[in-house]
Amino acid sequence: MKSESFFGVSGVVVLEFLNERIVGVSTAVMLLAVGVFFSFRLGFFYIRHPVKMLKAMLWREGGDGISPFRAVTLALAGTLGVGNIAGVASSIAIGGYGSVFWMWVSALVAMVLKYAEITLAISHRRIDRESGEPYGGAPYYIKDTLSRWGFKVAGKALAGFFALLCIVNSVTMGCMLQANAVSTSFEGVLQIEPWVVGAVVAILCCFVITGNARWVSGFCETTVPLMTLGYIGVSLAVIWARREALPDAFALILNDAFAFDSVAGGVVGFLISTKLRAGVMRGLVSNEAGCGTAPTAHASSNTKSPARQGVWGIFEVFVDTILLCTLTAIVIILAGDGVLLFAENPMMMAVKAYSLVLGEWSEYYMCISVLFFAFATMVCWAHYGKESLRAITKNRGASAIFIIIFCLFVFLGSVAAPAIAWLLADLSIGIMTIINLPILCINSREIRLETDKLFKG
Repeated sequence: MKSESFFGVSGVVVLEFLNERIVGVSTAVMLLAVGVFFSFRLGFFYIRHPVKMLKAMLWREGGDGISPFRAVTLALAGTLGVGNIAGVASSIAIGGYGSVFWMWVSALVAMVLKYAEITLAISHRRIDRESGEPYGGAPYYIKDTLSRWGFKVAGKALAGFFALLCIVNSVTMGCMLQANAVSTSFEGVLQIEPWVVGAVVAILCCFVITGNARWVSGFCETTVPLMTLGYIGVSLAVIWARREALPDAFALILNDAFAFDSVAGGVVGFLISTKLRAGVMRGLVSNEAGCGTAPTAHASSNTKSPARQGVWGIFEVFVDTILLCTLTAIVIILAGDGVLLFAENPMMMAVKAYSLVLGEWSEYYMCISVLFFAFATMVCWAHYGKESLRAITKNRGASAIFIIIFCLFVFLGSVAAPAIAWLLADLSIGIMTIINLPILCINSREIRLETDKLFKG
């Protein structure tokens, strides 16, 4: 189904203009500026205190809610997706091999943003009256911030608008586009019809997402570490097979890093490294830093220290970008220039990089990896969508309706993910970021005080 059938040609043109010329540019500038601001505001603690950070992650607390580790696996399920495979290939196709270096640089900025929003979310979360378990996210600290300044009505409206945007993103980027990646890979490698894949994935998704945060996080606690370790294992197998070329690969990255097109493509590529984006807007879902989605997962943690949970956000960015995206990039480089023939199809570019070194069996393994990565992302974003709906209405029937709609979009995305889905996802997550970052800056003193409690105590 073509995107024009949804909004018409003029509507698509308007969305493209907003994404590329206004929202996209504003978001990129704000991310870098606010990231640098918080790095100095918090004294680069994540570089200066590695031991204290490790102790914070190893700390265990009791109480209602899920464990900090479960919370981080739930959040990682949303950030670790097929773009860790295809998004990196797209980055290299855009900016060359030097773009990998700028992925690393950009990750340092993203780390502190993820820390700041998670810390703030823990400080402003709520407690469910019936279950006694905590919940929260960006809509709640947005509302609290504006209410504190005397704009209670505006705070409630802006929080509701933010939640609505998150719902839109959950059924586009977090649902349709993930399902389409799965069906595409299964059709290309296993010759299975997309509608069959869509039906099966939709049923499985419905079974998992009907549970609460504890149930969903329990699923992620098992699957996320396994799929991550599996992907690391097969990537290391490629690196070991071509280990003699590894020094040359890093030299190629560093030598190409400061060419203009590599710098531009690298920043874009970093931002798109998880969700097959072709621009800054699509890149926010790589690690979700600054857009205000991950706080929803972390707010359900039973931790009593906001800063301690925030440290896990830094860990998320490290795993997502520094570790997995780097492994994918090195594999593509080691596979040789032959994979560049698939530059217009980033998914196949990445898959061929593995099969050219390990053999045809790796294509089947990569197909299964795409399934697990994408399914975990869908489960996480379904949870984000339900929690965002909760911030708008307390009607329990609304949650059931959302689950039905979400699963329907899983099937539709498997059959055909329209271009309009990309445009809406880009626009919604971009506006979410533009709303979220100023709120973080306004609360920088609160975030700094929580940081000092942990790292200066």
